[in-house]
Amino acid sequence: MKERLAELEALARELEPAADSRAAVREKVVEYSEGFLNDVASLKAYVVSRDKGIGLLDSPIAESGIDIDAVISLLAENVDSPGLNPASGGHLGYIPGGGIYFSALGDYLGDVFNRYAGVFYASPGAVRMENMLIRWMCDLVGYGTASHGNLTSSGSLANLIAIVTARDGRDIKSADIPRSVIYLSKQTHHSIAKAIKVAGLVECPVRYVELDERFKMRADDLESKIEADKAAGLNPFLVVGSAGTTDVGAIDPLVAIGEIATKFGLWYHIDAAYGGFFILTDEGREKLRGLEMADSLIIDPHKGLFLPYGLGIVLVKDVAHLQKAYSFHANYMQDAFDPTDEFSPAELSPELTKHFRGLRLWLPLKLHGVAPFRACLEEKLLLAKYFHAEVQKLGFESNVEPELSVVTYRFVPTTGDADEFNKRLLEAVVADGRVFISSTMLDGRFTLRFACLSFRTHLKTVDTLLGVLASGVESLITK
Repeated sequence: MKERLAELEALARELEPAADSRAAVREKVVEYSEGFLNDVASLKAYVVSRDKGIGLLDSPIAESGIDIDAVISLLAENVDSPGLNPASGGHLGYIPGGGIYFSALGDYLGDVFNRYAGVFYASPGAVRMENMLIRWMCDLVGYGTASHGNLTSSGSLANLIAIVTARDGRDIKSADIPRSVIYLSKQTHHSIAKAIKVAGLVECPVRYVELDERFKMRADDLESKIEADKAAGLNPFLVVGSAGTTDVGAIDPLVAIGEIATKFGLWYHIDAAYGGFFILTDEGREKLRGLEMADSLIIDPHKGLFLPYGLGIVLVKDVAHLQKAYSFHANYMQDAFDPTDEFSPAELSPELTKHFRGLRLWLPLKLHGVAPFRACLEEKLLLAKYFHAEVQKLGFESNVEPELSVVTYRFVPTTGDADEFNKRLLEAVVADGRVFISSTMLDGRFTLRFACLSFRTHLKTVDTLLGVLASGVESLITK
């Protein structure tokens, strides 16, 4: 047995490379990443690829490893070249975020030290850091000292945590579900519908509140629907508002919805995944009045604070609701909980094993301070206003003035199908590759979207898009 153990140990020790081996691989990885960062301003935002990374399949997982040069070659050719480049300032299609460098270093340190951030007992410093970040964000949105939250992997998971918390916070039992009504709008992010399904609420009646001409939820229609449902003997229990919709960047009338929710005793949830961090700006703070009225809300640092993908946050006004939904007891964890300790993330979320996500947010905030983030967000608000004005000078329709950093627009040619024209225009912009745009359907019409949130997007980028659009329109018209 000892001989076999020795053989296994010798092979297993390959997982603990020596300093010189670590340095050799690390230097290659840093060289590759630095080459990307040095060239990122000139790289395409989208690369049309015929093979779409299929070369990865020519190098299957095997018993023996390959060298770092071969690994980087596989990445460069099959992962980091084809398709969308989310790190590009030319990413103006969906709701971009960024990938600021110091956040990557935070992840590096988090992975090397591998602190377990699920329970205070195991890593009090890591949990204190995450709780401090949550407290900062609770203060930012206007929540009181009873509030708390959780750092999750995404806005979708944050929405799920909030919907489950709402369910339990309003004591919705299985027998209550068919008569417990949920109020949304057609602009509500689809992750809410998914969360409702996963939370076991799919049999709840769902009312879609009418939208006004700017695609905002109409508070008067919400109140009418609630009154009608109560008169019918139903139980209105949840309303979801949006602080920055994906399609058009609209902010629902947050204060009015909050007043209605309070009047009728509904749980009020706000999806502020995209728009929430604009509260750091003077303009955003005014537009986002009412966030503090929500029982729960979500906000994504991997959007509005430009972090790499993988960090959404749920905040709940009363931490007791999170405890009710997620507290647990297991005998093997009996040593880990002391009532005098700070809250542990494992007590307030579905996760027990948890990556130390806080470091990817804490490190850039400490190194940069808040000021550059605030300036970047204000810049995006102004760039949206600029694009809205300039694209109309090119003959495009853009009837909804941007509230945040999303602009919708379309070109209506004098002859032919406008939807088909705009589809072909979008394809031409994407094929050009310097910028990436997307589309949506508004009032049944194919509509182009300008979604500006990358920290690398500046005036030059927007002018490039305007030039590509002008050339694209001219080319399509003359065909």
